[in-house]
Amino acid sequence: MRYEGMIYRPPSEAYSLIVQVTIGCSQNRCIFCSMFKEKRFRIRKVEEVLEDLQDARNKYRYVEKIFLADGDALICRMTDLEAILHFIKDQFPECKQVTLYGSPRSILMKQQEDLDKLRELGISMIYMGLESGNDEVLTYMKKGVTSQEMIEAAQKVKQAKIRLSVTAISGLGGRRLWKEHAKDTGLVLSQMKPDYIGLLTLMIEEDLPLADKIRSGEFELLNPYDILIETKEMLKYMDCPDCIFRSNHASNYVNLRGTLNQDKEAMINLLDEAIKGNVHLKSEWMRGF
Repeated sequence: MRYEGMIYRPPSEAYSLIVQVTIGCSQNRCIFCSMFKEKRFRIRKVEEVLEDLQDARNKYRYVEKIFLADGDALICRMTDLEAILHFIKDQFPECKQVTLYGSPRSILMKQQEDLDKLRELGISMIYMGLESGNDEVLTYMKKGVTSQEMIEAAQKVKQAKIRLSVTAISGLGGRRLWKEHAKDTGLVLSQMKPDYIGLLTLMIEEDLPLADKIRSGEFELLNPYDILIETKEMLKYMDCPDCIFRSNHASNYVNLRGTLNQDKEAMINLLDEAIKGNVHLKSEWMRGF
């Protein structure tokens, strides 16, 4: 197997075979994100991808899950994706799940029949980064899309009957826009109706553009208890029946897990107890990316 640079994957893909279909991220301008910054984005030749898959087939007797990396494999041409998925079907008949990251732009670039075809060929879930449902926050962070485009992309995925996993980031609005970030993120997620929501908490690396804005005082970080209050506000606006909700990433101060909407009240109650000081918060040194 050939890998270039740091490899990133969703937490749920820890035991998946990871194959790079693209190198880096097609967007890669978000000022809060450190992922893929050492790479210049490109799409790998399909022949190289198939060689890596064949190498994996020669090495591994049983492969249950495959994750197509890097940051936006869905941007590839349909002919390339079809060739890769046909190869997986032929060579990995035991494989039960093929997943990838899909940016809102790459989803919107695909025709609905393209997404339908990808599901037929084995794509079972797309991971998509919402980050915030507030357009002012999205513009400031240079996400490159609007909240409405996020909703439209999600609806296309859902129409294709592909599972959708969406991430959002607590603290991304800073002190100035925390209320707008919390409310709009909850409302946009309610319209997206994902199958999974992963809520992370903003963490800063020193060489990021956002770090410069923090040092200058332009962007003010929330403290841990502000994050809990913001998360509670965000949950209040979420209406996502049967959606699995997780906020148990290494970056989070308090771990939350449940299924919306039935567990929403219990998670809000836990946040209330944490805000009162009755629940231990994760120390800064224990938080990670």
